[in-house]
Amino acid sequence: MSDHTVTVYSTPTCPWCDRAKNYLKEIGVAYEEKDVSKDIAAAQEMTKLSGQMGVPVLNIDGKAGVGFDKKKIDTLSGK
Repeated sequence: MSDHTVTVYSTPTCPWCDRAKNYLKEIGVAYEEKDVSKDIAAAQEMTKLSGQMGVPVLNIDGKAGVGFDKKKIDTLSGK
């Protein structure tokens, strides 16, 4: 699974973000985390990618997943 490029756009107070990051760890997918509460450029990047302002947003190989959705994560990561 390490052959995927994954970015998780999140905030420190988001429980769904924690669930998404924990699930990625559980299935062995490495990711870069971007805290959109502190990084305006990352927030703009996230909004452009997904059309959403809510978190989490996952960018898996250039495809957006919004929210914590195991099936979507599995589909996008090829699990």
